[in-house]
Amino acid sequence: MIASRAAPGLVRALGSHHGPSPLPLPLLASIAHSQGPCRRHLQTQSPASTAQADRYSWHLDAAVAFDIDGVLVRGKRALDEGRRALKMLSGDNALNKRIPFVLMTNGGGVSEAAKAADISQLLGVEIDARQVVLSHSPMQALAARYSDDHVLVVGGVGHRCADIARAYGFRNVSTPNDVVAWRPSAWPFMRPPEGGQLSDPDRKRDYARDPFRAVMVLHDSFDFGRDLQIVTDVLRSRDATLGAEFVNKQSAPLYLSNADLIFSNDYPQPRFGQGAFHVCLRAMWDALTRGAPLEHTCFGKPFAVQYDFAERLLDQLALRAVPSTDMDQLCNRRRVYAIGDNPAADIAGANGAGWTSVLVRTGVFNGEPGTNDPANPATMVVDHVEDAVSWIVATELERMEQTAAEAPASAA
Repeated sequence: MIASRAAPGLVRALGSHHGPSPLPLPLLASIAHSQGPCRRHLQTQSPASTAQADRYSWHLDAAVAFDIDGVLVRGKRALDEGRRALKMLSGDNALNKRIPFVLMTNGGGVSEAAKAADISQLLGVEIDARQVVLSHSPMQALAARYSDDHVLVVGGVGHRCADIARAYGFRNVSTPNDVVAWRPSAWPFMRPPEGGQLSDPDRKRDYARDPFRAVMVLHDSFDFGRDLQIVTDVLRSRDATLGAEFVNKQSAPLYLSNADLIFSNDYPQPRFGQGAFHVCLRAMWDALTRGAPLEHTCFGKPFAVQYDFAERLLDQLALRAVPSTDMDQLCNRRRVYAIGDNPAADIAGANGAGWTSVLVRTGVFNGEPGTNDPANPATMVVDHVEDAVSWIVATELERMEQTAAEAPASAA
């Protein structure tokens, strides 16, 4: 493993067209009150080990944020190192204490509760929905602005992202499939969707009379061609009304849930992510408008709003674990460690948020031992997530021993 100095202030210096302007970050009612796949307020161990883990107290001076794909799992396969790493955070470590953690991924397309249940099953460790930050989780704050406005929701399987948007508080949503069902010639390269493929089969719309107020890409496109066509149509049409004349300016705000160009799964090489869709969209936009500005707001890692949201979850985890916690004091002294495999997202974002970044070699980054990412160097580089958690525990133990050694001198 190697260490380097974290690059300061990377994300917070980015322009507002790259990251979102400050927004309130209310937690979903379904997250704030969900029992998720477990029945306890904060249960981070398998049912068989619950009694054993209950004997451990909490070490709240530290917290861990895990990326998921390429760190804990690869595709639908759990990494053994991931299982052992989470077991360590449940108290099976040199501190003999539990350390709070969240899962922070640029993935999405499902609800936080569904993702928690899926990861719980894969890893054999119970994860609560209140420990999950998906790329689109902070986008729920936009519902205060667009709750009744007509929004085009893009990405994911079928109408699942439309359902997520409604759960977030967006009450008036449509999908590209809905548009093609309305007028099949809008994208003639597919069979017209019907019934269960639509976001609301009982609602009949005339999109020529129902303008959009925003475009929100909540997840990776599952049909690049269709989605590029419909999104470009909305953004170029006068008043964002489909079928209206094209104008040479952007007609509606564009929101993206992450900027990952690539991501890792169980294929040997990384795959295109939502960032690739944005690259294609911008190329089409530039070609069609001859370079007219295309503004966008991007959520997800590495943008600051994602880390602010995660810290809110960590605050709530601490209060549920130890209700008497003085949060002002804790926030001033808490050290957050972020473990990820993607330097451009996980490491850049953690460095910009002032967190301690740990880069693993089990995903996007596959540098040789002894190397770091030159563009976004991590505080520490290790082989896998188990090594990362071992280093975190050792670092925290050293801090505790140093504090204990200094206590008598301070008293004197």
